Amino acid sequence: MNKKNNISFPVIIELDEDNVFIVSCPVFKGCHSYGKTIDEAMSNLAEVIEMCMEEEPYNFDKNNKYIGIREINFTKTDVNKLQYA
Repeated sequence: MNKKNNISFPVIIELDEDNVFIVSCPVFKGCHSYGKTIDEAMSNLAEVIEMCMEEEPYNFDKNNKYIGIREINFTKTDVNKLQYA
């Protein structure tokens, strides 16, 4: 019996001002892609991840670890200035 090993990576999904989905995998440096739909962007990103893994095989002990996303808050002090809150 052939046992498959599944590997999951975190993906950050953003929508830009042109309504294009920008996707990135933070465990690989420079691992980004885009698409008109989330499915297209994810499919494109899968190709980029495969290229990243061919270039430098993923090592769970040494590669960057994705920790998470946090927000940073600023107070708008005037039209063009922000102050870290």
